[in-house]
Amino acid sequence: MPQEINKANFEQEVLKSEVPVLIDFWAPWCGPCKMIAPAIDEIEKEIGQKAKVCKINIDENPELATEYSIMSIPALMVVKNSAIMEVKVGAASKDELMSLLQKHL
Repeated sequence: MPQEINKANFEQEVLKSEVPVLIDFWAPWCGPCKMIAPAIDEIEKEIGQKAKVCKINIDENPELATEYSIMSIPALMVVKNSAIMEVKVGAASKDELMSLLQKHL
């Protein structure tokens, strides 16, 4: 299961990560977020130690959503070396999400 990220662990787990991080900005009430959740779980299992897969609940962490200009969810962001490499808004297939991440490995 992807790690839950919040304001307290964001810097350590995302910005200081030695591997690329795929972040899923989501909320429990978001239908498309629920649709892609199984794909996110599978990507985490398949990617192994090459990258991290994390989730940020925007209802519980509105400051992170605001800081990263998240206006619509699901929003998937790849962060590498503290920099935002790519953002994908909206539901996507597992293959699309995996290729989004693999570009930055």
